[in-house]
Amino acid sequence: MKYYLISGEASGDLHGANLMKSLKDLDAAAEFRVWGGDKMKNEGGVLVKHYRDLAFMGFIEVLFNLRTVLKNISFCKKDLLCHKPDVLILIDYPGFNLRIAEFAHQQGIKVAYYISPQIWAWKKSRVHLIKRVVDLMMVILPFESDFYKKYNFKVDFVGHPLLDAIHNEPVIDKNTFLSRYGLTDKPVIALLPGSRKQEVGKMLSEMLKVIPFYPDYQFVIAGVDNLPDDAYASFTGDKKVTVVFNETHHLLRTAQAALVTSGTATLETALLGVPEVVCYKGNSLSYQIARRVVNVKYISLVNLIMDREVVKELIQGELNTQNLRKQLDLLLFDHAYRSKLKADYIELVSKLGSLGASNRAANLIVSMIKPG
Repeated sequence: MKYYLISGEASGDLHGANLMKSLKDLDAAAEFRVWGGDKMKNEGGVLVKHYRDLAFMGFIEVLFNLRTVLKNISFCKKDLLCHKPDVLILIDYPGFNLRIAEFAHQQGIKVAYYISPQIWAWKKSRVHLIKRVVDLMMVILPFESDFYKKYNFKVDFVGHPLLDAIHNEPVIDKNTFLSRYGLTDKPVIALLPGSRKQEVGKMLSEMLKVIPFYPDYQFVIAGVDNLPDDAYASFTGDKKVTVVFNETHHLLRTAQAALVTSGTATLETALLGVPEVVCYKGNSLSYQIARRVVNVKYISLVNLIMDREVVKELIQGELNTQNLRKQLDLLLFDHAYRSKLKADYIELVSKLGSLGASNRAANLIVSMIKPG
């Protein structure tokens, strides 16, 4: 059968690739056409568009790039008609994907949504469109089932795919990792500035300011391959910092603590047991707009899932050198604080379901589209 997948960012590329792997186990003749990244391409997908050409951060940035966004939507619709897949599989990325879902529904193409848009945070009205055009909604956060239940829409909780991604990947010995990048035996502080060019610039400009205060530690940046090397070099300058590409989980396994940009990476860091500070600083106007329309108490998935503050969030003006130092000191030197955090992480894992999210999702999709 023919599968058409759309993901708009790095985390979706990872989850999409794992889903494709599970689909191939069920359907030996599976054909994939994808909007995503290198991981989905390496699983055998024909890569139509890379997520680096799709990822715009914030309301204002989307407006500035509206012509590109609309061109991509138009192209995607034509591509769907040309290739006539058996199912369209959408991975988060709601601004784009819900438009495509509506179009696909009109064309009689089955629509599966893997990883629900976070409409519980903002634009709850989108639930009515989802009910109308999505044939199969698979959710990965425990509270999302209850949200959709209020709107009489049946969804399937499949568990969180990060559990599988972390469980299944090979683990590199710490010393092997350190020597591979010429790192010393000093303890590591990981910096995760995000995957979009706009956010990397904003986040690194703040994160790097703490380096002089921790001479007994080495700082390592988790780089992503959709950004050129100079995207990092232009900010690091002569600072003693190393960039490693596509080794985020291996980096985190060596780290004593991490400064992490809000997003899926906050959950990855917690699942790997690393004490973290969650950071966010965006365009001022975009942030002011978001404050008025986003209806959640927290920005990190860790705190949202636990429904309380487990990890500290430094947002906009709070993200400064003084606050970063204060929080890093807690993570590095306050043993009671670290112990409490790690206990909370164990509880977090228990809320995310069991291993096998990709397999459960693949079974649901194939069951929906198989003949008879």
